[in-house]
Amino acid sequence: MSAGESNKAVVAALAANLGIAVTKFVAFALTRSSSMLAEGIHSVVDSGNQVLLLIGGRKAVRKATAKHPFGFGRERYIYAFIVSIMLFFVGGLLALYEAYHKISHPEPITSWQWVPVLVLVISIVLESLSLRTAVGETNEIRGGVSWVEFVRRSRIPELPVVLLEDTAALIGLVFALFGVGLTLLTGNGVWDGVGTAAIGLLLVAVAFVLAVETKSLLLGEAATPETVDAIERAILAGDEAERIIHMRTVHVGPEDLLVAAKIAVRHDETAAAVARGIDAIERRIRAAVPIAKMIFLEPDIDRTPAAGRGTEPALTEG
Repeated sequence: MSAGESNKAVVAALAANLGIAVTKFVAFALTRSSSMLAEGIHSVVDSGNQVLLLIGGRKAVRKATAKHPFGFGRERYIYAFIVSIMLFFVGGLLALYEAYHKISHPEPITSWQWVPVLVLVISIVLESLSLRTAVGETNEIRGGVSWVEFVRRSRIPELPVVLLEDTAALIGLVFALFGVGLTLLTGNGVWDGVGTAAIGLLLVAVAFVLAVETKSLLLGEAATPETVDAIERAILAGDEAERIIHMRTVHVGPEDLLVAAKIAVRHDETAAAVARGIDAIERRIRAAVPIAKMIFLEPDIDRTPAAGRGTEPALTEG
């Protein structure tokens, strides 16, 4: 999936969050509910997240330069990491601070009591529509893996970020509805603070998960096992290589994969025949795995005893 295709989910989430943020802040101004303030901050944070993801997507498509010969694909990982570290933690900590203040000095909701409930219900509907878009985009590439595995294994940062954001937003709205609802029923403003604290803890937890996953992408993750298998099959599909001595892969961007392999060729091959064979192997790899943009194949003579020959395992995921 290209950056443009994954941006569809990002734009949908941005549009929803901007509208929701305005209504939440209006509700906070009318009711002084800390849960509404925390949810307003949450929506602003989410909107900022999506803007950063869109910026990262635009910067990532720049052409390679002499200084950056492998291109700028990792810009998308960098901006996803900024999202997780800066905005989520800032939003979470602000919500926790507001929760502490509200629990220490609880105040009931005495005016416009129906406003926060109405805003929260409408927000749940809008966030559900945004999540549905993200789920639909994800299902096109998720295959048969579970949602947890998709978040852990995806090399496209935007979709896991939006999925976690929208899921956290829906859960946060439920927390806010819980806090506001109990405050209205009991007249005790502590429940409003409890709902706010739950939202803050949720944001920090999501931030931690995203930070761990995007950090791994920044360090440089190998291709998925399925992609590695496809590359190996492409290399061995012809008679140019007797076996793969070893192979390494690394994502230099979501749609940019670097493949480096040492292949065993017959000892009596001429240099011209080896060169033609490498060209043929490269064509097969690119046909099987279009994101394999950079391929480096090193021919070598197989000196391994026949009984011990095989393909050395490629390093994929730890």
